[in-house]
Amino acid sequence: MAKEVKTIGILTSGGDAPGMNAAIRAVTRTAIAYGKNVKGIRRGYSGLLEEDIIDLSSTDVSDIIQRGGTILYTARSKEFMTPEGQDKGAQICKKHGIDGLVVIGGDGSFRGAGKLAERGINTVGLPGTIDLDIPCTDYTIGFDTAVNTAMEAIDKIRDTSTSHERVSIIEVMGRKAGYIALWCGIANGAEDVLITERYDHNEQRLIDDIVEKRHVGKKHHIIVNAEGIGDSYGLAERIQNTTGIETRATIIGHIQRGGSPTAKDRVYASSMGTLAVDLLAKGASNRVVGYREGKFVDYDIQEALAMTKDVDQFMYTMAKRLSR
Repeated sequence: MAKEVKTIGILTSGGDAPGMNAAIRAVTRTAIAYGKNVKGIRRGYSGLLEEDIIDLSSTDVSDIIQRGGTILYTARSKEFMTPEGQDKGAQICKKHGIDGLVVIGGDGSFRGAGKLAERGINTVGLPGTIDLDIPCTDYTIGFDTAVNTAMEAIDKIRDTSTSHERVSIIEVMGRKAGYIALWCGIANGAEDVLITERYDHNEQRLIDDIVEKRHVGKKHHIIVNAEGIGDSYGLAERIQNTTGIETRATIIGHIQRGGSPTAKDRVYASSMGTLAVDLLAKGASNRVVGYREGKFVDYDIQEALAMTKDVDQFMYTMAKRLSR
């Protein structure tokens, strides 16, 4: 018989992402609708080990759906990566009556959730990262907002780049994944998109492309560069020295993590948070919620962590064709 969960804890771990608050709100209110108690764990696994745990009511999560970041704060914990830290975390959950836990974060957060599941705490993970780099899902909380933020910034840079007839390199976030860069490359009509999954580091080919487009009348040249490639300032200097064309680099940075989440991030994060509680109410554990082929689904954590993911080749080919 499935274990009945009476108290559900919530934590956010790793990098923050717009929409996390929508998920926290959905988990809290859905759990209360089931008659469950809800505990908020502040500062992720680090806060769990320090017993930074609060009660959450429906009122506590009012007026947060439109806010970026996470009201529970977030942090990374080296101690929790050890078996001793994981044992301590499970014991603290049991001490506070937390027999179900929703973990909002990325792959590392899910590994931690899996370790707690092994120690008797029913866990469900929600994919919260702007990087879209979690293999088991086509959507991650915060990606849509981050892409829109970066897109708006690149639109503004294009204006000044055209005025000065410059080459502009805009570096976007994503760690080793190129999803933000690829989506912005298409949405912003960039002349070149450099993503870690496809870039061959052939700078001469890139320079030839800039010169060719200048000869046919292009007044600017926008290059969207993924964080995993980096070296945007160095690349700008090399392009300018080689072509004689003024070249500037802009690193958009952590502005992409903040801001009010888009409608998609609010609705999808709410849907994922609701499904997480549905799963816990049924006695499920060691699960990750995802979105695949138009449906919200769930996977075993170990199965999800074993999956791999690559950028969509059709989208990459489209970006190259549309930049001509």
